[in-house]
Amino acid sequence: MADRIDGNEVASEIRSALADSVERLADADERPTLATVLMSPDPASETYVSMKQRDCEELGIQTRDIELELDAPASDLFDVIAELNGDPDVNAILVQSPVPDHVDYREVIERIDPEKDVDGFHPENIGRLVAGYPRYKPCTPHGIQKLLEAEGVDTEGKDAVVVGRSRIVGKPMANLFIQKAPGGNATTTVCHSRTDNLAEKTRQADILVAAAGVPEFIDGSMVSEGTVVIDVGINRVDADTEKGYELVGDVDFESVEPQVDAITPVPGGVGPMTRAMLLYNTVKATSRQSGIDVELP
Repeated sequence: MADRIDGNEVASEIRSALADSVERLADADERPTLATVLMSPDPASETYVSMKQRDCEELGIQTRDIELELDAPASDLFDVIAELNGDPDVNAILVQSPVPDHVDYREVIERIDPEKDVDGFHPENIGRLVAGYPRYKPCTPHGIQKLLEAEGVDTEGKDAVVVGRSRIVGKPMANLFIQKAPGGNATTTVCHSRTDNLAEKTRQADILVAAAGVPEFIDGSMVSEGTVVIDVGINRVDADTEKGYELVGDVDFESVEPQVDAITPVPGGVGPMTRAMLLYNTVKATSRQSGIDVELP
């Protein structure tokens, strides 16, 4: 049976390590502040934002919480971003996605000050990542690196296969795997909806990252013995439960777990790490902006 990689445990260790850095900054009158902006048609977005705000409160990071009406013009959102960019007391900005259809999310990202872009999605930050000197690594891929490190998985020389090519996970994950740096040096394949013979490629993986956004897409026939499987997906599917649904990943856990060396569960795997790395980036942003060096886990 595979080892289950506990994202809650690793995330807790990272938050504990960050707490000392937050207090060091606060002692220097530079307590980190994250601004969250909510203008999302997705009912779950409010829950996601409140969880991030709660994480900040537990760690001693201040939050600035802004909500906009869904039918507000895009210019209102852009004005908020401009105000936050110019506020020296705000170190980090997060605009929760998705945004309404009448707002160009690409323009939203491009308007955020790259020094405060703790999602790591601004084109400047993406360029720095690809070039090999990232300012802020995107939270989910960075969290996956931390999970692999905690599991004792050395990526150097390994065959890493990423299923999915999103700007949030797939592309930055592949870039981190190929970097000449700790957590990288892997031979990396990116698969997607147009990939031929997908199962043939996933079976070659030493490390398989499933980020396709399709419930239980990867099954036991698509993996090999000894593989480490990281399941990024979190999908609601109808189920005979009190809520009427259950959460499943992009991996068919029941058929894959007996075949592999280690696997992340859903929930409790990658999700907590994404939130922990947002805190990490917020602390890092505050350190960069204040010139006060702190230790980062």
